[in-house]
Amino acid sequence: MGAMAFIMQMTMTAEQIAALPEKQQMLYQDIPLWVNIAFGCAVFGGALGCIALVFKKAIALPILLISLIGVLVQMFHAFILTNSYEVFGPGGAIMPMLVIVIALFLVWLTINAKVKGWIA
Repeated sequence: MGAMAFIMQMTMTAEQIAALPEKQQMLYQDIPLWVNIAFGCAVFGGALGCIALVFKKAIALPILLISLIGVLVQMFHAFILTNSYEVFGPGGAIMPMLVIVIALFLVWLTINAKVKGWIA
């Protein structure tokens, strides 16, 4: 899901942005490059970290930490630096909060797996 959201956002045309409600258009037009980089790190870091975890590789931890940092940077931009909450409302905060919880859980799980010797 995250990879599809990333690809869709990165490939949005001016016509697709113009079809959005005006407040959403402003959000999409003003996304800085560093937020898109954080988004990519979050999505692809999460996917690669999970693959590494499935194969019991210790490299999963630094990759998932990068993903978590990407998630936090992206959410900081969305909810502190912009008015995403005002635009999307409380319902628009549910998925981002879930993403943060999942990213934190994956880091916790990987740390526990290392401590217990499940991954090397």
